[in-house]
Amino acid sequence: MWPAKADSKTTDNRRAGIRASFGGSSTQIWKSRLSWRIALAVFLTILTVQVAILSVNIGEVRKTHLIQLVEEGRSSIVPLINKGFSSQPFTNDDQVREMQNLTRISGIAIYATIDGQLLKSYGQPTVARVTRDPETGYIRLPQNYYSNDGSFYDALLTPKSMGGAPSYIVLKLESKDIELKVQAYIEQTILIMLLMSAFVTTVLMIALGHWLLEPILFMRDNLVRASEDPENPHVRESHYDPSDEIGSAIEISSRLIKQNADNIRRIKSAAEDQIHKLAYYDTLTGLPNRTLFIQKLNEMTKAEGNAPDKKFAVIAMDLDHFKDINDSMGHNIGDAILRAVGKRLRAALPEAAVVARSGEDEFAVTMALTKDINNARDIAERVAGVIRSEPFKVFSETFQIRSSVGVSTFPTDGLDPDQVLKNADIALNRAKEEGRDTIKEYSEDFDRAVQQRFQILRDLRDAMEQDQLLLHFQPQFDLKTGRMIGAESLIRWWKPDKSKEGGHFIPPVDFIPIAEQSGLIVPIGEWVLRTACEAAADWQKRGFDMRIAVNVSGAQFFKSDIVALTDQILRETGLKPSNLELEVTESIFMEDISHAITTLQNLHALGVEIAIDDFGTGYSSLSYLRQFPIDRLKIDQSFIRNALNNPDDAAIARTIVRLGHSLNLKVIAEGVETADHEAFLMSEECDEVQGYRYSRPIPLEEINTLAANYDGKLSSFDKAG
Repeated sequence: MWPAKADSKTTDNRRAGIRASFGGSSTQIWKSRLSWRIALAVFLTILTVQVAILSVNIGEVRKTHLIQLVEEGRSSIVPLINKGFSSQPFTNDDQVREMQNLTRISGIAIYATIDGQLLKSYGQPTVARVTRDPETGYIRLPQNYYSNDGSFYDALLTPKSMGGAPSYIVLKLESKDIELKVQAYIEQTILIMLLMSAFVTTVLMIALGHWLLEPILFMRDNLVRASEDPENPHVRESHYDPSDEIGSAIEISSRLIKQNADNIRRIKSAAEDQIHKLAYYDTLTGLPNRTLFIQKLNEMTKAEGNAPDKKFAVIAMDLDHFKDINDSMGHNIGDAILRAVGKRLRAALPEAAVVARSGEDEFAVTMALTKDINNARDIAERVAGVIRSEPFKVFSETFQIRSSVGVSTFPTDGLDPDQVLKNADIALNRAKEEGRDTIKEYSEDFDRAVQQRFQILRDLRDAMEQDQLLLHFQPQFDLKTGRMIGAESLIRWWKPDKSKEGGHFIPPVDFIPIAEQSGLIVPIGEWVLRTACEAAADWQKRGFDMRIAVNVSGAQFFKSDIVALTDQILRETGLKPSNLELEVTESIFMEDISHAITTLQNLHALGVEIAIDDFGTGYSSLSYLRQFPIDRLKIDQSFIRNALNNPDDAAIARTIVRLGHSLNLKVIAEGVETADHEAFLMSEECDEVQGYRYSRPIPLEEINTLAANYDGKLSSFDKAG
């Protein structure tokens, strides 16, 4: 049925669609596994019902043929019966015998009705017989008997069935053809059943296909199309009546497919927008990120490609000591400051300027240089001024923020936008290295310095693999007794080259900072500690009562398990823990006080001695100093060298000695270069010394010789000097 409101054009379209659908669906029905299952179920159901009916009818058919056989025999024998006889049942025995030859009667048995006595028999004997019960005297009449092989059938004819004859007659009838007829009936019926089942199944499948299977296959085809391309499903328009259940289901599924496609497109569009935002914008400040900044800069340079005199300033800015704010005040404060910086920069700069957050606490700015602002440094000054103009107020707290700024110019400092920004970053790093809160314009010298650092880092990695690193040792002495009490291990890097000497030493000041920045100092420090302990263990075996002093960097202290490493090396080398001294700087303590105290206590528990190196140059608090398990203070060499000429340095050295003794600590001075330095320290009651007056840092073999030959008198170095 078509909807009543459908116009003729719509109806024609639907009918055309259905014809097209039938053309494809009719063949699809018989290819469908569901269709074959339904067809097989219907066929077997019909066939089962017909087989059940046949099984019931077979008995009736056999019974009918037997009745006909009996009636045929009765009709043949009744005319020959002598109804008035007393002892002669038939009028003519010859006629009886002739009748047997002409009919299927093969045997006759005649019984008296009064006493059931056998009166006479003809032909083959019968199985069924009339008998008399000797106890009751009643006549027992037999049931008709059908042989197992179907070859004969014994039937009882009563006087009533024979028109009043005064006797019972049992006929033995040949019944071989009856089973043949039954078999023929079965075969014919089965053929009819199969044809009927097939016919009914076909008709039913056509009806089901038209009303059920074809719509289901149509809906399935639409669902398959939708699954192959959910965003743009190429589904066919339904031509089925939406007023019935199937048509309604098809219409609902089509509507859901379209809704799903719309949802996918909306979600995909929203996701693409979100991905674009995440990929090109900073989620905290909402500003463009570094990727979009470079893209914008690239677009600006291409747009001005025909104007060779056009220039752009590229500014890289970093908030000074921002990590300290994050660590001390929390990330909520830090995030709020970053958002405020972004807003302030965006508001203070022209609309044409691109402001981006390029790193954790780094911002980048680019804008075209004009007649009014024709110098990149002027823009940098404005950026720095925006930050320092007034404090930032966050959560009732006030923060005075300073910034380091790097400046580069396109195309003066590079034709590639990435390179220009990289050069601004290089200038920014130089600004931070030179004390922060300053502006640095890019110079090619900066780039060469960066390349040099990278080259040193690459060479340093090779040096570790090729065993180019070695240790030198500077002896330490007890100032009162003159005894050689130990040595400080100092790393050296001998880099082979093609010179006459075969190589040259790289100064530690050139590669140690680079190793610390890259994290390479951790494996280097482990190698130094192990090598120094091996040397001290050898001194121990030689009978030299000397300690070994090893410097520990901040990276080793916080990025590695220095306690476990020290314990392992002491066990492996057999060095007494008291013969190992670890030297740490004051700055290490300030990074994480609680961690520093715990680590130092654990090291001290191993029996290792702890010394504070370069004491007096840092900013450590005396209240914290009392909590540290320290054995020795080491006066920085800068105070000793100038102590004789500078009263302030002499006072500092004197104060450190007094402080150390008040805390029951030993005090060692480094940088002792002359006898006058030694005399000054002796007068101030300093405990220990080391410096060029006694020996420069020397290889292991030389310090072994020095330890073996030293006479225990510091005056012996006067002659050597």
